[in-house]
Amino acid sequence: MVVWGATPVATRIATDELEPLVVAMLRTVLAGAIAVPLLVGMGVGPPASGKARLLLAVSAIAGFVFFPVVYTVGQERTSAMHGVGILAGLPVFTGLYAAAVARRLPGRWWVAGCALALVGEGVIVAVRARGGGGDASLLGDLLVLTAALVVSSGYVAGAMLVPRGLSSAATTYWGVTIGAVTLLPLGVVMLAVDGFPHAGAEEWGAVVWLAVVTSILGYVGWYWALAHGGIARIAPLQFLQPLSGLVLAAIVLDERLTWPLALGAGAVIAGVAIARK
Repeated sequence: MVVWGATPVATRIATDELEPLVVAMLRTVLAGAIAVPLLVGMGVGPPASGKARLLLAVSAIAGFVFFPVVYTVGQERTSAMHGVGILAGLPVFTGLYAAAVARRLPGRWWVAGCALALVGEGVIVAVRARGGGGDASLLGDLLVLTAALVVSSGYVAGAMLVPRGLSSAATTYWGVTIGAVTLLPLGVVMLAVDGFPHAGAEEWGAVVWLAVVTSILGYVGWYWALAHGGIARIAPLQFLQPLSGLVLAAIVLDERLTWPLALGAGAVIAGVAIARK
């Protein structure tokens, strides 16, 4: 989670010279290029049952197609600090999806904590302060929020595959491969229309980080943790992301941490603490 918190900052760096759609496509396609030989070496095929394949499709499309595209476009239109703060709502969304799948109503503490966390989310979205990394916009915030709502369902689907015989690594490799195959035609079209994208070493380094650390290492560890520790119990640990993300945004991008943004993030984290109780 601490390492994953660098995702908004890396995305902002990558989109300095690269178009958001290019960054979204490259992070998944490059991750797929790494995942395919790993899958071949493991000798693991796709799941056999129809339900398991449906779970794999949901985790792949949500995590490696929809999220990279919508999130990257949104993050390019808002500040890294806002992106970090909005992604702090992921534990709430993930936990609610898990409760729906398990057909168990959350307890009173969970509901109270989620309500407080969502209030904090509202503050983060509503207060669009100017930062060194660019102006935050309502459209960008809403796109990041939409991406978070969708990718949370992919987390739950991926975690449910592990007890069904597909390891967290295989789930990630298959998911990112499906995502790469889906986005590759978009990459071919952009290459034919605009030519090979040009950017500096920092931008390409950020893309490689998003492909290797965020899309592969992060997902392998996260699926494993959710499957072995319980989705509802482990999901709130996602709130460690803002701790590193906000600090990195302030240090690397020279963005200003305002009091409303800090209060909103504090409400979100307090909400998760209550929900865990």
